[in-house]
Amino acid sequence: QVHVVESGGGWVQPGGSLRLSCAASGRVLETYAMAWYRQGPGKQRELVASISSDGSTNYADSVKGRFTISRDNAKISVYLQMNSLKPEDTAVYYCSAEVRTGAFGWDRYWGQGTQVTVSS
Repeated sequence: QVHVVESGGGWVQPGGSLRLSCAASGRVLETYAMAWYRQGPGKQRELVASISSDGSTNYADSVKGRFTISRDNAKISVYLQMNSLKPEDTAVYYCSAEVRTGAFGWDRYWGQGTQVTVSS
C-alpha cells in the first residue's frame, strides 16, 4: 500500500506565494514521474507540472515562469513553489506519484488534495 499526502495549501492574496509539499510512503520500491494537478470550480482536472526521476520538468503554459516543481528522491517528495498567484489559480491541487511496488510495472497513486484559494 502506498500513501500520498499533500500539505501547504491555504488562502493567499493575488501576487502572493505558496509552497505545496507532497510525500509518498509505504511500499515504495522506486518512484518515477511525480506531478501536480489541479481542479478548479466547475473545471476538469488539469496537469500543472510534472518532474521525471532524472529531474526533467514540464509545465502548463498558464503557470510557466510562476511555478517551480522540484523533488527530493531520498524523501520520496515533490514540491510546488507557486509565486505571483492569480485568482484563476484557485483550485484543489492534487499530487500524483508513479510508483513501483513489485518486481515489474508501476501504478499511479494520488493524494487527497489540498485547497489553494487566491483572493483579495
